[in-house]
This record gives sequence, C-alpha cells and structure tokens, in this order.
Amino acid sequence: MSATPTPASPAQDASSTGTTTPSATPRVALLLIALAIALTSLNLRTAITSVGPLLDEVTQGLGMSAVGDGILTTLPVLCFACFGGITPTLGRRLGSHHLLVYALAAVTLGLTARAFAPDTWSFLALSVIALAGGAVGNVILPVLVKQHFPHRVGLMTTVYTTGLATGTAIAAASTVPLEQSTGEWRFALGAYALFGLVALLPWLLVLRHEPSVGGGGVTMGVRQVLSTGLGRQGVLFFGTQSSIAYIMFGWYAQMLRDQGMDAQSAGVMLAYLTILGIPMSLVLPSLIVRVRDQRPFVVMFALAYTIGICGLLFSPLAGTWVWTTFIGFALGTFVLALTIFTVRTRTAEGTAAMSATSQSLGYLLGGAGPFLFGLLHDLTDGWYAPLFLVLTLVAINLVTGLLVGRPQYLEDAIEKKAERARA
Repeated sequence: MSATPTPASPAQDASSTGTTTPSATPRVALLLIALAIALTSLNLRTAITSVGPLLDEVTQGLGMSAVGDGILTTLPVLCFACFGGITPTLGRRLGSHHLLVYALAAVTLGLTARAFAPDTWSFLALSVIALAGGAVGNVILPVLVKQHFPHRVGLMTTVYTTGLATGTAIAAASTVPLEQSTGEWRFALGAYALFGLVALLPWLLVLRHEPSVGGGGVTMGVRQVLSTGLGRQGVLFFGTQSSIAYIMFGWYAQMLRDQGMDAQSAGVMLAYLTILGIPMSLVLPSLIVRVRDQRPFVVMFALAYTIGICGLLFSPLAGTWVWTTFIGFALGTFVLALTIFTVRTRTAEGTAAMSATSQSLGYLLGGAGPFLFGLLHDLTDGWYAPLFLVLTLVAINLVTGLLVGRPQYLEDAIEKKAERARA
C-alpha cells in the first residue's frame, strides 16, 4: 500500500488558491474572524427551524394553501442545493469574506422582510432570500476555517458546528414562547434577524484583510469533484446522513405519538434528540482531525443508529430515552461529514469544491428521505417499513463512509485523473 501524502503546508495552500496564511493575517483580525465564524453559524438554520413550531399559525395567517405549505417545507432543501452549488464560483469572484457578508445580509433582510409579508408568495420569495444566505454560509464556513486556521481545523470546526446546533436549538425552542408572549407569529419569526445583524459587525471589521481574488489557483468545480471516487462518495455520505436526519427531525415525534406517547412527551423526546447535537459538536471535530483514518467513527455511528432504530422497531416505548440517546449520538455523522470536507482536502479551493458538491447534491438526496418515509407509512399504515428504509440508508451511509473515511485527498485524486488523461 502506498504511503499517504502529507497535507500541504499553509504556504502551499496559499499559493495554490490565492489565499493568505494565518501568519499573514494580524492576530487581532484572526480573533475577529473566529468570533465572526461563531456568530455566523448561529444564523444558518434559524430561517428553517423557526417556521416549523408555528407552521399552523403561519399558514392560517397568510391563508396558505396545501400547495404553499408543501413548497415552504421543501424550500430549504432546494435552496441549499441550488445556492450551495454556486458558492465556490461566487467566492472566486467576490472573495470569501465579502460573499459571507452578502450572505448574512440576505439572511437578515429575508427574515426581517418576510415577517411583514402580506401574502403566501411574497413570504415564500423572502424565505428564499433568507435560505439562500444560509446555503452560502453552509459552504463557505469550512473554506474559511481551512483558509485562516489550517492548524486549528478541529477547534474551529467545533466552533461552527456547535454554533449550528445551538442556533437550531434556540430557534426550535424559543419561537413558540416568543409568539405566546407577544401574541404575534410575525414578531417571533422576524426576531432572529437580530442574530444576523450582530454577526455582520465583525465581518465588516475584517473586510480589509480579504485575500486578493483571482490568485491564479487551479479552479475546481462540481464536474471535477464528481470525476473522482472520493467526490462521489462524499455526495452519497452527506446525502444519506442528511436523509436520516431530516426523517428523524420531521417524523420522530409523530411516530412516538402513534405508538401511544402523549404529544408533550413526544415533543420532549424530539427536543432531546435535537439538543444532543450540541455536545456532539463540541467533542467530535477535535477527535476526528487527530486521526488520519475516520472509518472507526463511521462504524461507531452506524452501530448506534442500528441499536436505536431496532429499539424503535421492537420496543418503541419501553426504552425511548435509550433509543433516542443512541439515535441522537449517531446524528453526529453530520459533524463528521462537515469535518471531512477539510481533512480530505489540501487547500481552501479543494474544501470549497468538495463542500459545495457534497452539500448541494447531498441535500437533494436528503430531501427525498422524509418523502419516501412518509409514503411508506401511508402505504403500509405502520412504521416497520419506514424504519427499515432508515436501516437501509444507514447501511449505505456505512459503506460510503468506509470509503470516504480512508486517508486520501481530493486534489491528489484530481491530479491522478489528469495525469492518466495526459498519458
């Protein structure tokens, strides 16, 4: 077996992508960038998770039809796929710092304006603006971590994945109390725009440290990434983990209620499942980047999923807290998938390409999961077939994870393919 190449040095990263190294950026600016990354991550899910708890109030308040309701719940996946895919191109043209400022501005503007939307279609259009900003942020944050903190990837991945989990939990838990205290669902949804305003401030302060764009590096796109086995494996790994996560977040409470659990207890279980993402985000990234081979993590998560799902199949109420804990732990595959974007690439350009490709196509795959899960439930009037679908997705995630978790780099795979084409 050939030796695994050593990751490129920060200087090599900079020369190949037109980015600066940490030493070229003042320490104060690096601290501001770290703070900005943390604050940005809080904003990337609020446009999604704030709507779910008040979906009835929103649809009634706007007179939204079933079609509009369906579009609203599908928009996040479509926006993440479409806008995430074009993020590397926008980043090369605008610069990653400027692009993230525009993304946060879109989130802030979209959340603020849709709170005043007079009808269904304007609410949906303004939601697209907010979700587009979140989609761009999803892709660009791993790039910024690779660009500015190549020797602190684990720490900074911990920062932004914990921010993602925290922002998700805050929006899910606080929206209803906000609506109840004010009596107005519009205020409850629009309040999260304040997070975007706060996150914009440190980015505006560090814009002058934006690396020059068009530095002559090799451009990587979706086609190049998908031409490699690693790229295709990354899409399937991210897509299957997204599909499982969307199924759990969308159907978990209803599944428990159908098994006989009361609505309040089922809601507590779903909240517990969501909150488990915070400690996982705090611990996992630093552990993942310390090893060259991530396959043990893949196996560990697949085993946890299998235990949790089998528990729901055969004893759903007797050990619900145990099964929920195993599934919540296994949802750490999301953190693993995000970390892989940086540990399987040498350069910020490679991170951007792999992140955009895996997330854009992966979210499309992920969006199909809840639909198929619900379809199987309707066809069988039970939960056995849908849960076996989840076990199938776990198996695919395990196989692709074992492939993508091997020590390898995207840039090397692209270069080998180019060499074979020249030969």
